Amino acid sequence: MSSDLAPLRGMKDLLPHEWRIAKHIENIALQTGKLYGYDGFGTPILESASVFDRTLGDTSDVVSKEMYCFADKKGRLVALRPEFTASIMRAVISNGLKHKLPLKLFSSGPLFRYDRPQEGRQRQFHQVNFEYIGALGSYSDAETIAFATHFLSNLGILEDITLELNSLGCSETRKSYQTALVAYFKNYLSDLSTDSKQRLEQNPLRILDSKDENDRLISKDAPVISDFYSNEAKEYFKQVRHHLDNLGVNYVINPKLVRGLDYYSHTTFEFTTAKLGAQSTVLAGGRYDGLAQLMGEDEIPAIGFAAGIERLAMICKISLEQERPTYIIPIGNECLDYSILLINQLRKINISAIIEFDGKIGKRLQAAVSAKAKYVIFIGTQELNTNSYKLKDLDTGVEQTVTIAEMLKVVKPCND
Repeated sequence: MSSDLAPLRGMKDLLPHEWRIAKHIENIALQTGKLYGYDGFGTPILESASVFDRTLGDTSDVVSKEMYCFADKKGRLVALRPEFTASIMRAVISNGLKHKLPLKLFSSGPLFRYDRPQEGRQRQFHQVNFEYIGALGSYSDAETIAFATHFLSNLGILEDITLELNSLGCSETRKSYQTALVAYFKNYLSDLSTDSKQRLEQNPLRILDSKDENDRLISKDAPVISDFYSNEAKEYFKQVRHHLDNLGVNYVINPKLVRGLDYYSHTTFEFTTAKLGAQSTVLAGGRYDGLAQLMGEDEIPAIGFAAGIERLAMICKISLEQERPTYIIPIGNECLDYSILLINQLRKINISAIIEFDGKIGKRLQAAVSAKAKYVIFIGTQELNTNSYKLKDLDTGVEQTVTIAEMLKVVKPCND
C-alpha cells in the first residue's frame, strides 16, 4: 500500500466495530447527562488560536508544544481545538447566552494535540465533555462529581476506578501556595527540566503536572496546597466532601492533584485506573471560575469534566453486535420489481434490509451469512404468482412460505 494512503501518524481510522463502541459510549454519556439536565451543544473544530493561547497560557504543554496552529488564507492564526472548555465558554459569551445561565451543556467529538502517539492517546482523539456554566455553590461541585460517577457506573467500569479529589482553594490560597512552591523548587533549580525552569516564575503549579521523571521525583516532597487553605477554602472543600458523603460517592484525597491553569479554583478531581498503565486518568475535571475573565468578561462560575472515548473503550467490557439485516434474494428478472417493493416496505417500518441482485443463488446466500443476517427472503416466480415469500431462518435453517402479514410477525424492526 502506498504510504500516502495510510492515515497520518496519530490519526486513527475507526473501523465499524470501533465506531459502534464509540457511539455506544457517547450515547450513554448523553442519556446519563439528560438525567442531570444537560443539553447538547456544539462548537467548531477550528477556532481562532487566541481562544486557547490566552486561556491555556503560553507555558502549558498544549499551547507551547501540542496545538495544531496555522495561518488561514487571510493570515489569521487558527487552531484545531485541543480541548472543549475554552471553546464552549467562548461560544456562551459570543452567542449572548450569559443571561440564560445556568446552562448545562454536553459536547462530544474530535480534539487535536500534537503529542507522542501511544495506546489510548492519539493526535486526533475524541471526548465526551460536560460543562455546568453558571454553577454556584459547593453542591454543584458534588453533583457534577456524582454525575461523573453515575456515567462511569452506567458504562460498567466504576469498580475498576478510583476517584481522586482535591481543592485548589481560592485566589488567596493559590497565591500563598505558589510563593511556597517557588521557594521550594529554587533549591533544585539546576535539576529541573528546561520546561519546569520556565514555569517556575510564570506558574509553578504546572511543575507538579510535569511528565519529566526527575521533575516528578523532586515534586514528591514539595509543599501541599492544603497547608495554605484560607478559612473560605477550607469551608468550601468541607461542604463539597459533606455533599459527596451524603450522595454516597467514594473518594480519596490526593493533596498533589492540581490543575496548572490560572482559571481553576476550589474543587479538582480525577477518576483513575490501574488498567491503562501510565495513562491512568479516565475522566478529569474541576471548577474554573476564572476562565471568562481571561476572555475579557466578568467572572462566570463554572465546573465541568471530560473523558476520552478511546481510553474508556479500552477498559469497557463492551461487545456490541452489528444489527442483523434481512436479505432479499430475487430469483429471475421478472421478480425484481416485486422484491424492490418489499425492501422499500420493510425499510419504511424500520427493518434493516439488503437486496442481492447478482450472482448465483449460493454466492448470494453466502453474502447473507457473511453479513450475519438473521433471515433471507427468496422471491421466485411461484412467490410472485401467489403473492407470498419464502422465508429462511439462517440460525435454525427452517424455511417456510409466508404471507406479508405472517412474515412481519417474525421479522422484527431494528432494536425491537
